[in-house]
Amino acid sequence: MADLPASLQACLGMGKVAFLAILVSGGIVMQILACALYNNWWPMLSVIMYVLLPMPLLFFAGSDSSSLYTDSNDSWINATKFLTGASTVGSIAIPVILKHAGIIGWGAMAMDLSSFVVFVVAILCFMGMSEDDDYSMF
Repeated sequence: MADLPASLQACLGMGKVAFLAILVSGGIVMQILACALYNNWWPMLSVIMYVLLPMPLLFFAGSDSSSLYTDSNDSWINATKFLTGASTVGSIAIPVILKHAGIIGWGAMAMDLSSFVVFVVAILCFMGMSEDDDYSMF
């Protein structure tokens, strides 16, 4: 992408940002539909975990997110990994527990879990695009 003109590179960069925006808004729509279609707003409990998920990364990892991928003896990095993993498990466990308790149906659980998958794909795409300045993931 280095041999492309600067205006074309900027246009491609904006397309990738638009792709991320579509993914995130698609996840939000699926989360709302999981509640609205089945007339049961209990699946919105998952949103609490979606909000809590990036907090350990923001507070403890700072700008050095590459240390999350390595073996580290730093207790703050280990706490970040643990809290992020606990939030991820909670995002999956909440709809499953609600279904097991009979509070929500299969459809609401499937839509809730699929919105989680869309959010995870958006996060992975963002991480892949933000590793390099030239967005080498795509």
